[in-house]
Amino acid sequence: MNDRLRDVYIVDAVRTPIGKYGGALSGVRPDDLAAHVLGSLMERAPALDPARVDDVYFGNANGAGEENRNVARMAVLLAGLPVSVPGATVNRLCGSGLEAVVQAVRAVAVGDAQVVVAGGVESMSRAPYVLPKPDRPFPPGNQTLLNTTLGWRMVNPQMPPQWTTPLGEGAELIADQHKISRAAQDSFALASHEKAARAWKDGAYDAEVVPCPAAALDRDETIRQNTSLDALARLKPAFRTDGTVTAGNSSPLNDGAAALLVCDEEGLRASGREPLARVRATAVTGIEPQYFGLGPVRAVRQALKRSGHTFADLATFELNEAFAAQALGCLAEWPDLNPDIVNPRGGAIAIGHPLGCSGARLAGSVAHQLAAAGSGVGLAALCIGVGQGQALVLER
Repeated sequence: MNDRLRDVYIVDAVRTPIGKYGGALSGVRPDDLAAHVLGSLMERAPALDPARVDDVYFGNANGAGEENRNVARMAVLLAGLPVSVPGATVNRLCGSGLEAVVQAVRAVAVGDAQVVVAGGVESMSRAPYVLPKPDRPFPPGNQTLLNTTLGWRMVNPQMPPQWTTPLGEGAELIADQHKISRAAQDSFALASHEKAARAWKDGAYDAEVVPCPAAALDRDETIRQNTSLDALARLKPAFRTDGTVTAGNSSPLNDGAAALLVCDEEGLRASGREPLARVRATAVTGIEPQYFGLGPVRAVRQALKRSGHTFADLATFELNEAFAAQALGCLAEWPDLNPDIVNPRGGAIAIGHPLGCSGARLAGSVAHQLAAAGSGVGLAALCIGVGQGQALVLER
């Protein structure tokens, strides 16, 4: 280990198009999705010997289905990398993909690795039903299957009930706290779709999206380029009968994978690539679980402080849109942030939120945006279920 931290670079980043629940990617196993982005990343750096990859980290929030046997290692094997390349799967729920990037950054920064792949994957379509083991053998009654797609299940009875508030109700609490109207949420959602549709039309995603050959999908599947405020206003509240949070102003259920190549100076030379961006700082924080959506507020401030930057320095900011109410609540807490730089290519309400993939998607998107601009400072951040927030600062 060196006596100083090494500079860490994001050399490249790829992702699949994001599929809708039960949609074009639902027939593809999550380990195959992970292998696809890993293999695609290696193909884009032909000068890099795959045996030079010191480790592979993948984020995954479910872990109960076909990805259950350490999806990072399975992706290594399925992608045809040498068996000498190890892999580890990490879980920070919605932040899992970004956590994988952070783990890779740390390994490179302290000198434990020179070349690492970090990413995330989730197939919410293929998340299994699970049957808990009974308290005693041969129970006479019926047993209940639990859906592992999203949210709380098998809750510990010692957990205070307010901490196990459903995610949608948590978004309603934030809307109440910050007095965020239904109209404001719908307007935010419409803007997400419009920006995403425009980005695809303008070719903004061409540099990072690698269609999956196993599925007929070449762009994000949940973008509604023809939606309108009237159409969004007709949707019924999804979580309270008198609420403001609807399916239209929330992120959908999705499938997808993303991967980034993370290197030090020597690994960068071996890759034969010019880096997209350099890592400046990371942060993760906790908050009351029922207000999970505000988790990024303090994490972003900490990451900026550690990087030596302020909101005024940012050129782009990718904030995961779990819910419009949640994103707007965070923005209200950052009065010094220019909202025009947030999610310039659309956000998760339009693009989708495949849980373990999203953090890696955001980090990769920031890196590509900085590379396209030629310089600048960017930030990626997510809220995380059970009350956490995570942020990453990049610069070019």
